[in-house]
Amino acid sequence: MTMNNSTDPEYAVDSRYSSEEVQKADSVALMKARLERMENLPKEELMKAKLMQLKLKMTDYVENPVYDQRNYFLEFLKIYVGIIYQNKRDFAKDIQVTPVELSQVLNNHRKPKDSFLKKLIVHSERVYEHVCPFSGKVWLEVYHQDQMSKTMNEEAIWRPDIEKQVTLSEPFTPYKK
Repeated sequence: MTMNNSTDPEYAVDSRYSSEEVQKADSVALMKARLERMENLPKEELMKAKLMQLKLKMTDYVENPVYDQRNYFLEFLKIYVGIIYQNKRDFAKDIQVTPVELSQVLNNHRKPKDSFLKKLIVHSERVYEHVCPFSGKVWLEVYHQDQMSKTMNEEAIWRPDIEKQVTLSEPFTPYKK
């Protein structure tokens, strides 16, 4: 029995590599070439590329949430600030929060205030208007996704106490027709 090309298991397999070692060497060379190209980009182009990459990561996280203990909002915020500013104090000044408040948020010692989140939305929209289309609401989506993830990951801890506090004074019976 002969297979046509589209059903042949070897169809579309890259056969340039004679061994796994050759393939790994080629991968290393490609990564080296990419890094060299990135090093030669003007600072503004590198910032744009990093901001676009951050936007894609944030959007991907919102669309495909990961339920673990990481605080993605803080990770993304640290990356964002690091791309634009050499000194975090400058970011704090630009959004009119104290360096202490910013530090407490970045180090997860304090949840960001509503005003902090709103300022971050406006700031990022202004930055991204020179890069690519961007909706600042993605910050809120990431933040709330993290809160939901944290709550659900800690369910085994909080549920026993909460179960004791919740009662139904009226028995629930669905309406019957």
